[in-house]
Amino acid sequence: MMNSLPSARRQIVLTDIFCHVTEQIGHLAVMSVPVATPSFGIRVPDVVWMPCDKWEGFDRDYPVPFVPDLCVEVLLDSDRTQDIDRRVKSYLEGGAAEVIVVGQRGQVEFWGAMGRRQASMFGIALSLDRMYFEEGDVSSILSVRC
Repeated sequence: MMNSLPSARRQIVLTDIFCHVTEQIGHLAVMSVPVATPSFGIRVPDVVWMPCDKWEGFDRDYPVPFVPDLCVEVLLDSDRTQDIDRRVKSYLEGGAAEVIVVGQRGQVEFWGAMGRRQASMFGIALSLDRMYFEEGDVSSILSVRC
């Protein structure tokens, strides 16, 4: 099933997150690359990052045959909220060290193998412009229990 094209505001936020990641932990991040998860098939996280050595040894014209170290999901478009808990769990089960989820109101959650974290294990701090997010309650995004 194909996702609809991302909205302009979602694309702006994705670019902003991509820039934060590359500035804070290195330039080996990409946007919207398909990755193979063992439990949920091919998924397309909004941003992924992994060390240089992991980019070697596979054909980059095809989906990444494993889950990168960091996966980011941005839930600004309504279709993105579907199955988010399943996607996060599949990234973590597939080997991601961390999954960052940015909610519709700009809330940022960091997830690892042991569940939700207070901060990024990679030291990533996201400072996102509030103008791109909905106003209202900033509650938890996921019900994932890893």
